[in-house]
Amino acid sequence: MIVKNVEKKEKSTVTFEVVCDAAEFEKAVNGAYLKNKSKIFVQGFRKGKAPRMIIEGMYGKDVFYEDAADDLAPAAFSFGAEQSGLRVVGTPAVKGMDVSDDKELTLTFLTAVWPEVTLGQYKGLEAPKAKVEITDEQVNEDLEKVRRRNSRIVTVERPAKLEDTAVIDYLGTVDGVPFDGGKAEGHNLVLGSGAFIPGFEDQVVGMSAGEERDINVTFPEEYHEKSLAGKAAVFHVKCNEVKETQLPDLDDELAKDVSEFDTLDEYKASVRERLEKAAEADAENQFQSVLIEKAGDNMTAEIPDAMVEEQLDSMVREYDRNLQMNGLNLELYLKYLGQTPAAFRDSIRPTAERRAKTDVVLDAVAAAENIAVSDEDIDGEYENLAKQYGMELDQVKQALGRDVIEGDLKTRKAAQLIFDTGVATEPVPEEAKEEEAKPAPKKRTAKKKAPAGEKETEPAPEAAGEETKPAPKKRAPRKKKTEEPAGEEPKAE
Repeated sequence: MIVKNVEKKEKSTVTFEVVCDAAEFEKAVNGAYLKNKSKIFVQGFRKGKAPRMIIEGMYGKDVFYEDAADDLAPAAFSFGAEQSGLRVVGTPAVKGMDVSDDKELTLTFLTAVWPEVTLGQYKGLEAPKAKVEITDEQVNEDLEKVRRRNSRIVTVERPAKLEDTAVIDYLGTVDGVPFDGGKAEGHNLVLGSGAFIPGFEDQVVGMSAGEERDINVTFPEEYHEKSLAGKAAVFHVKCNEVKETQLPDLDDELAKDVSEFDTLDEYKASVRERLEKAAEADAENQFQSVLIEKAGDNMTAEIPDAMVEEQLDSMVREYDRNLQMNGLNLELYLKYLGQTPAAFRDSIRPTAERRAKTDVVLDAVAAAENIAVSDEDIDGEYENLAKQYGMELDQVKQALGRDVIEGDLKTRKAAQLIFDTGVATEPVPEEAKEEEAKPAPKKRTAKKKAPAGEKETEPAPEAAGEETKPAPKKRAPRKKKTEEPAGEEPKAE
């Protein structure tokens, strides 16, 4: 094979040609014939027995060229990329195929490559760092959560009030006609939770066990079931039982039950310490995030689209895994949001772009600083990963190549260099932020009001943390309903 015409294109892409000599191509063509001959029927021959020259005579001498090129393309691309010293990103594509009179095959490839980088300032960068101060109110809020986690629900003989759980049967009608999803028995409704449409829970307040009443409500104009949107409805409701949530007293006994401490004061001190550590870690993470972002903004590099798409693919998988841990999946989650997969990818694209830029700038800093890692560092990382994921050491080594671990450790050291040289500044007061964010005065124009209750599409949440990078795969080049009761919104737990 011979490589020629290597050309750099825009957005960190490269084209190059690989010439396969006549012998290589002939071998691939014959292999394509042997693989496909059983699928070709030629009159006068048993199926799969027709000679190659007969098939080529019927369908043209190039009948097996495309399959032969497909077979040669992966090896040709790998050879061309290696010979050209290219650091390939994403999935390459075959952009052209030509067979000369001498039966030499020329394949033209297009691939994204790791961008060329000109670093700007990455040492001594300044970023605001929040001061950690835990208030008594925050401690009390945490203690209240502990009380709620240790609460018990008991039946009470009194009218229902807000925050009680009413066990109800209901039947909903519109114009006297029942509708799908408008009936339930023994439903546990927490009053004030907002689980049902506005007005419903307020009218259940005051009901006692055994009491029945009609509740009049109007479905919101933007209600997800279009046939009910804006319609007046009547729900006949029977209250079977009223339960209240009883919280434990905030005392030494509770402290003993939920911790290793004997007194409430000791437990409170431990809560404050835990909140302080969490706040300090969050402030440090925010500080480091701004430093990395500034280093990325200071560099000059054309980030190829393929790098961003790889990050997007990784983030989509990450979201799906996290949702599955809570009994959902991404498809169902997007259905709840009323969002298409394409719109979801667009909503997380800015994060994917930041991740791609971070990878590039840290790689460039590692190279500029001649950062190296030892064999002991790599072996230690393998052992840490094996413990973290509960895998055998050999399994981890098979899944993640040594070059992947080495690259990851180098970028971590590069990030630490940026953090260690970073300068923490005073955070900007919220009042100053608000003042800075105010737009310049404009001439006012009449503005239409949005329909009452209309909601904006929720943005996709940020993915928690960075994903552990899997080992790069060898890629071949490619050619060019569950029913819900009416009024109750589905919610992701």
